[in-house]
Amino acid sequence: MTDADQIRNDAVEAALGKLDLDTKARLLAGQDMWTLPTVPEIGLASLVMSDGPIGVRGVRWTADDPSVALPSPTALAAAWDPETARRAGRLLAQEARRKGVHVLLAPTVNLQRSPLGGRHFECYSEDPHLTGETGTGYVRGVQEGGVGTTVKHFVGNDAETERFTVDSVIAPRPLHELYLAPFEAIVRNAHPWGIMTAYNQVNGTTMTEHRHLVGEVLRGTWGFDGFNVSDWMAARSTTRGILGGLDVAMPGPQTVYGPALAESVRSGTVPESAVDEAVRNVLRLAARVGLLDGAPAVVTGTPPAVDGQALAREIAARGMVLVRNEGGALPLDARPGRTVALIGAAARDARVLGGGSATVFPERVVSPLEGLTAALPPGTLDYAVGADPSDELTPADRGFVLRAVCRDASGAVLGEGSLPSGQVQWIGEDLPAGATYETMATIEVTGTFTPRETGEHAFGTRGLGAFILSVGGTVLWDGVQQMGNEADPFEAFFGAPSERGRVHLTAAEPTEVSLLFRVPDTSALPLKAIMFSLLHLGPRRDADELIAEAVAAARAADTAVVVVATTERVESEGFDRKDLALPGRQDDLVRAVAAVNPNTVVVVNAGAPVELPWREEVAAVLLTWFPGQEGGAALADVLLGAAEPGGRLPTTWPAVLADAPVTEVVPTEGRLEYREGLFIGYRAYERHGIEPAYAFGHGLGYTDWAYESLEVTGSTARVRLTNTGSRPGREVVQVYLAPDGDTHGRPAAWLAAFAGVQAAPGESVEAEIALPARAFEIWDEEAAGWQRIGGRYEVRASHSYADTRLRATLEL
Repeated sequence: MTDADQIRNDAVEAALGKLDLDTKARLLAGQDMWTLPTVPEIGLASLVMSDGPIGVRGVRWTADDPSVALPSPTALAAAWDPETARRAGRLLAQEARRKGVHVLLAPTVNLQRSPLGGRHFECYSEDPHLTGETGTGYVRGVQEGGVGTTVKHFVGNDAETERFTVDSVIAPRPLHELYLAPFEAIVRNAHPWGIMTAYNQVNGTTMTEHRHLVGEVLRGTWGFDGFNVSDWMAARSTTRGILGGLDVAMPGPQTVYGPALAESVRSGTVPESAVDEAVRNVLRLAARVGLLDGAPAVVTGTPPAVDGQALAREIAARGMVLVRNEGGALPLDARPGRTVALIGAAARDARVLGGGSATVFPERVVSPLEGLTAALPPGTLDYAVGADPSDELTPADRGFVLRAVCRDASGAVLGEGSLPSGQVQWIGEDLPAGATYETMATIEVTGTFTPRETGEHAFGTRGLGAFILSVGGTVLWDGVQQMGNEADPFEAFFGAPSERGRVHLTAAEPTEVSLLFRVPDTSALPLKAIMFSLLHLGPRRDADELIAEAVAAARAADTAVVVVATTERVESEGFDRKDLALPGRQDDLVRAVAAVNPNTVVVVNAGAPVELPWREEVAAVLLTWFPGQEGGAALADVLLGAAEPGGRLPTTWPAVLADAPVTEVVPTEGRLEYREGLFIGYRAYERHGIEPAYAFGHGLGYTDWAYESLEVTGSTARVRLTNTGSRPGREVVQVYLAPDGDTHGRPAAWLAAFAGVQAAPGESVEAEIALPARAFEIWDEEAAGWQRIGGRYEVRASHSYADTRLRATLEL
């Protein structure tokens, strides 16, 4: 313990000793949606928390306070570089400080157990070691900036279906070796200041009440000394929560803590010492971020400034994974006169982040069309829509200039604010200045729409309640949307849009739009929120005609670049996926373009695996994940060779969903049994003899590497390799362990360690890679502890799980 640690601890104890029971209980209940209460008598300022993993939203979900939007966590993990994650964390800490945020509600380190998980874009990987290393870098970076993290969702929240109540039934061995492993690695190596406990149960006990996993494992065995906060509205019991080790129940002020907790102490059902321990953890966090008088913050100075746009662009390129590149199709031939046909609605209207609580509003978004237009000589790029991934209405954004105006019952304006996409997403006190839930009678989304196409435009709504929708002064719909069968609030909000009417509009001619929403009585709700959207869909053109136009553009070009994508209805928080197919006619589009242009490059904009049935018919396939606000610029860098696609797959991509060994995400009678045990991801494909479309760890660069030698000890693998190509490049050396004659039920092989190396053409480099002791251990269920397994191991130095370059034998 350092002197500063001791000073902080002394300040915490002194402050704790001055608090009465009611104040302590109130401190644990949360003050509102994002903050804890201030306690002036002990010099405690209000602590502010905020989502999320790829950008810091702040306490208001509004474009009036834009956020840097980094690439998705899958893209960050695809970089296979903890230092890159660390730099991302430093940028997010800078963003948090700018927005007055003290604790970031991230990272998400649940595993990608099944490719059907709807929120996997927010998770890192199917592998616990890669997840733990990436998360460790991220947490270190954020906390080096003086901002706390909450590693989530602890634990077993690996799917979205019935996530509030599902019982994840996981045997002790896979629980420790897989699902707890990333949390343990981050706690031991990065010392996070917070953990967020999940909605779900694990083996019959709700995680916000899980005394064994929180108290005995997290705090006891691992030595975690941070604060434990519930996922929002996850805390269900006053007594079981506090006795189970839950420190803070969010959001406030109406939670199971507060007055109910004080009363439980007075009635004798909860010892005050349990409350004191929770308050101590909260005060320690406050001290670390500089909110407690007399306690020095961990970071006292201002860290060096980070260029957010530049780093977002760099990370996007570093995470892009080139899975196919026949005949050196990439980088593109940029000689004068060479032409490119860019095709796909997703090239023009980019989806740069996943849906749900991780959503932020960046100040700018660079689409693939914008990025390539800026990078290519004038006159060399031709664009065609080809096929839209969705024919459903989406939130009104491009061409719309909108505001939300709040009025009371008399029609007087209470407050107003801008809207970036026609989505009103106000939770807790996140309201325009002057507006309150008690005084608002209506909210009107109003402004203008300037269409980019002439034709019949559809307008609609999403959300529950009474609406009046008008376009050009004409009422298209006046009615009430009732609750459907959605089981999840996010699913209710992000569920099926409803078309309400169509209007013929002329390109470039502005028209007035209005969506009036009648505010319901929210007084009885435990969490006050208003969520609804104004939706739009441009003129529907014949799909075959659009594809024909794309084919004509592709036939006339030297190279065709087709951008395909998922949508918010496919990947988002609140629901799991039904299949892995690309939505709409995108597969038909790719096949049609590839049939007329042998130099077809397909860019796949998805946060998690999708089926690519045409993958052998095209010259190149580049995975960009959700690439963040600078994705289009980074894509141009990679396609034109200014940057190398630096990524490797953090998850196995099946050829078709039927090949995926683990697909169950829907509970049976409330229970989701992890019957596969240790065998998820590449471990399961190997066990079942299934060849995936693309193996875990796969990724091509723009140069070649010769693996020349491998030397191993019980703690180190030393790999020498040479860049044999004509360009500088980066290689990720992956080290797998394969036990010889295993009798302990282990996978055939598993990732033990990895390292990135860089070299100029012809240059040789050596990677010295530490082999962690845990890689040779299993969880002994009888002894309830780790057991080192000796014997003979084959140590593999690999380019991917399926591409081993060197082997050596190690005897333990």
